[in-house]
Amino acid sequence: MKASPTREWTFRRPHRGRLCNVEASAQAGRVARLARLMALAIRLEGLIRQGALRDQAELARLGQVSRARISQILNLVHLAPDIQEHLLFLPLVHHGRERLHLADLQPLCRLGDWQDQRRRWRRLCERLPLKDPQAIQKELEVAGPAR
Repeated sequence: MKASPTREWTFRRPHRGRLCNVEASAQAGRVARLARLMALAIRLEGLIRQGALRDQAELARLGQVSRARISQILNLVHLAPDIQEHLLFLPLVHHGRERLHLADLQPLCRLGDWQDQRRRWRRLCERLPLKDPQAIQKELEVAGPAR
């Protein structure tokens, strides 16, 4: 039996004795759930390819989630690279609910042709009150991927 991987964490306390500055983090907003899921999918795909995990079933057991949920998350790696980039750099969510959900992307993940995926992605961005994909791309070029 393989030994499970371990991680070490170091927490440093700021000068005033707090673990984090709540006021500053509340103003900054939160990373979109789909951005976190896309990053997770890329990371998990890499672990499976490297052989650190045997398969998706082992991953589901370790993560204490269903195999179906792991499949939904890992389906994101089948998206065109530019769509993946858009997901990774979705705007921060400052308040309220997110407009784009994993279920919205599952039909795109099933398409094998990236051009079809891109057409559907554009339609999805038009249907939902999201920023236009080209506008997101322009923001990335101007601001850079600093998050």
